[in-house]
This record gives sequence, C-alpha cells and structure tokens, in this order.
Amino acid sequence: MSALAGKKTVVLGLARSGEAAARALLDAGASVTVLDAADGDQQRERADGIAGARVVLGRTDPADLGDAELVVASPGVPWSSPWIEEARRRGLPVWSEVELAFRLGVRPLVGITGTNGKTTTTEMTVAALRAAGRDAVAAGNVGTPLVSFTPDAEIVAELSSFQLQGIDEFRVPVAVLLNVAHDHLDWHGSDEAYRRAKGRIFENQGSEDVAIVHDDPVCRALATGKAGQVLFADDQRPHGGAGVEDGWIVVPEGRVVEASRLRARGRPNRSDAIAAAAVACALGVEPATAGAALAAFETGRHRIEEIAVVEGVTYVNDSKATDPHATLAALEGMHDVVLIAGGRNKGLDLSELAAAAPHLRAVVAIGESAGEIDAAFAPTGIAVEKAGSMEDAVARARELAVAGDTVLLSPACASFDMFKNYEERGDAFRAAVHRIEGSDQ
Repeated sequence: MSALAGKKTVVLGLARSGEAAARALLDAGASVTVLDAADGDQQRERADGIAGARVVLGRTDPADLGDAELVVASPGVPWSSPWIEEARRRGLPVWSEVELAFRLGVRPLVGITGTNGKTTTTEMTVAALRAAGRDAVAAGNVGTPLVSFTPDAEIVAELSSFQLQGIDEFRVPVAVLLNVAHDHLDWHGSDEAYRRAKGRIFENQGSEDVAIVHDDPVCRALATGKAGQVLFADDQRPHGGAGVEDGWIVVPEGRVVEASRLRARGRPNRSDAIAAAAVACALGVEPATAGAALAAFETGRHRIEEIAVVEGVTYVNDSKATDPHATLAALEGMHDVVLIAGGRNKGLDLSELAAAAPHLRAVVAIGESAGEIDAAFAPTGIAVEKAGSMEDAVARARELAVAGDTVLLSPACASFDMFKNYEERGDAFRAAVHRIEGSDQ
C-alpha cells in the first residue's frame, strides 16, 4: 500500500503539473483538494476531469488548506503565496510535483537545470542516449510532468528553480547546472534565493553520483564538495573536464565531435552540446556515437530559429529568451541586428542589455517594459522605436534593417503581458514575417 494512502493532501495550482499531481495522489489513495486562484475555462475543464478531487477555484484563502497533512505546489505558485506561507507556519511538508514523483518511485536518470539552455540540453542528451540504443525520454519542465511516468522510465528531466525549491529527498545520479544569471526575482525575491534553489539539484547526491557543472564561480560554489564533479566550459576545456580543444568538443572520455559540425549554431547551442556530451558519455555512451547525434541535432522552435530571408534581411525567432542573459548570449557572433525586445519584466535589470550595443543597428521595444528597454539603450546612442503589437514591431524592424542585417526577436522578458506564453509570441513573430515575405513575392 502506498505511504500516501488515506493522507489528506492539497495540490496548489491546476495547470498541467497540478492536474498530473492530483491524479497521481488519487491513484495512490490520498484524499485530494485542489486550489487555484484563477477561475477560467481552462481551470474548470481540468477540474471536471479530476474525478474524486475537491476543487476550489478563484480565491487564495489559507483556510482552504483545511486539515491538510501534505501540500504539493505547482511551479506557478510562488512560495510567498498565502497558501504556502500558511502551510509552512503549520509545519506542513510542501513538495513540488517532482518530489511527489520521486516519492512514488519515479527515478530520473539525469536532472538538468540552469537559467538558460535547459530544454535544448535536455533534448540533446535524449538524442545522444537514443543514438546509443537507450530508451530515454525528456520530462519535467520540458513537457510531460515527472509524476506521469512509470518508475522504470529512463528520464532526462529538465528542472526549473520552482520545482527544485520544493524538493526534500529528490535525487538524480547525474545532475547538471548549466549557468545561473539574474532571473525570476519576481518569484524568488532575491538572487541569493534563486541561486539556492538551483543548487538544490546537488544536495542529495552521494559519492557515486556525477555533478556536471559550468566552470564559473557561481556554479562552482553551488556544487562545492560534490564528488564526481565534471567542469565544462563553452570554449577552452577545463582541466580534466569538457570543452573545446583544437576545434573538437572533448569530454573526459575522449573526442566527441568537431564543433563546426553542429547544426545547432551559436555559442549557447555549443555550450549545451558540450554539457549534453558530458552527460551522455558519463552514462556510458561512446563519444563518437554521442557526437554523431549532436552533429545532427536541430534546435526546436523559438530558439535562435531562422524564419525567412526577405529582401536580404534574415529574420530569427528567439522568443524563448526571457531574460537579458539569454538575449546577450543569442547576440554573440551576430552583427548589424535590429533587435525586437520587451514584454513583462520578471524583476530583472534590463539595463544589462546595453552591453549588446556593438551588435545592434537599432531596437524595437514592445510590451509593458518598452520604456525600460528604451532607457537601457539611451546611453548607447542606439535608436529605439516602440511598437504596439508584434505586427507593428516586425514592420518597424523591416524599415530599420538593410540587406545583410538580421531582425532578431529575443525579448529578454516574459510574454504574459501580450501573449499566453513564449510559443504564442514566437508564432506571432513567424506569422508577421511570413506576411511581409508574401508581400515581397
């Protein structure tokens, strides 16, 4: 019988992971209440599909916790919420969905976290493992919740800071920290709290486990003392670690692939490929096998994705870039760029974008943070125009660009002021580009 049988549980949030957590708890025999501050069509539809759970929508009253013995929080619910504050005041355990999955016997093989590059590295790692005949799957923040898998699945899990905030016993044999930049201050409250959450990926690892860590002071500090540590860098190879030597991606197990053969172009993708190679080879994949898979890998939509060339101008969709660190990384190696940036700021310092000035011809600012984007570039002399929609932004960028330039959507902000997610934002950019492409025929 499950240890959760008969336990009074509360699930906070009725998005994808909350729904999956509620179903898993019900299957385990727990009593389940689901709380969500929203009360829209999506929440009602999900609520109707969870037979056996009590669902309360449209309020954040701590009293709705009732006599709960366990709280499972969805990633969208910050720990400053009245529910979690009340749960912690009572001394109740507060788990994320990934901790719940672990308690139910789901044991990911790999956990990957970082401010940027998580999804690409996760997908690259799965590709390299599958090339070696492993039945690997991507899960977690990248798509299907962990709790939806069976215990015998070979899982490469993308893990957000929100998910790691709520772990207790959760552990992965191979833990990866890609980078840590300023992000999600609106959720965590401070850089220190955000970094601590990221570092939790290592806290339950033992001497037999592997920690693959980007070779920078912040990441090294978060993994201090961990046995089996492999440092990686996106250029020169750290001693005994993973990086680039003589044009080749090299890991402790040997040469993997010439960096120039990667279809996924740009420094961020090269860095992700190095981390994925280190993971796959640490799990026994032959370097050449991993290299072939990584060379053939193509990034998904909304990640430095070339959409079209119109009148000699290349249009690139990087809508996944939701913080300045990601935008600056995307711009490395580019020149004469008209940048479309802005959206909902996540409590970050957008003035960091001024460092992009040498790469830029002009900027088109969108969304709630358009004024902040304008202010960020004011000291640089870069021209900034404001646009009221994505269609308007692409039209203005077209006017500012000349043949040989690149128009890059890399917002450095969240999408929620204008779009429901970064995918919808990227799709709007794609559609606007295709419209001007059609008008040019």
